[in-house]
Amino acid sequence: MRDQELIGAEAAEVGRRVREELARRRISRQALADMARVSLSTLEKALAGTRPFTLATTIRLEEALGLPLRPAASPASTRQTAPEHLGSYARAAVGWLEGRYLTLRPSFNTPDGIFAYLTTIRWSDELGHLGFVESERADARFEQAGHVSLPNLSGHIYLMTNEQGQHRLQTLSRPAMDGTLYGVLATLQAGRGSQLMPVAAPVAMAKVQDTSACAFGLIVPGADGYDRYRRMLAAAISDNYVHLYQPPGAAEPS
Repeated sequence: MRDQELIGAEAAEVGRRVREELARRRISRQALADMARVSLSTLEKALAGTRPFTLATTIRLEEALGLPLRPAASPASTRQTAPEHLGSYARAAVGWLEGRYLTLRPSFNTPDGIFAYLTTIRWSDELGHLGFVESERADARFEQAGHVSLPNLSGHIYLMTNEQGQHRLQTLSRPAMDGTLYGVLATLQAGRGSQLMPVAAPVAMAKVQDTSACAFGLIVPGADGYDRYRRMLAAAISDNYVHLYQPPGAAEPS
């Protein structure tokens, strides 16, 4: 991971406070970027929500503005227990889930291609629950960051993103014998122009220690690691972690 990235509501709150200060002080984004010693592109992408604020960038912005931007720790974080709507899980009980995961799903645009990226899950002291953030995506402007829910009722793990009411959901099984998480990703596929189409796809997440051994981006047949990635992703369905249903007589899209 390039740098520790803020998650979900943390990044949104930092963005809100930065925009408020820009308006209140009547300074430009370029001026703030120069004061904080960050690139204008980095600042604009973070403010637009297309890439999470990194901790290093947030600290530089705090120093430049002379005020704290990160949300203060809440009573929930002091209790070390997630809120009820996320499953009321205790931090001590979910430590096994924290870490970095090689994440695989089918490519939406390239036949037989596999999309590989990194998902980091960690506990947020400020928010008092687990969060996740994506990185190493070929389409970096679509990197996601959000909350993690672990309800006892289903026994599954949910990675949720809510951007101004637009939702993305990843439903994952508990770990397989080798520690891999399998599940279904429900999201929107970017089409022509501004068209967005709901899509669902199997997903596999394998915890990794050394990311230098992983290939990220679009992995196509014949590329190094493709066969291993294909077997990992296929296991989501072949090992009955996921079922994808179609109505009778439905044809595969051309």
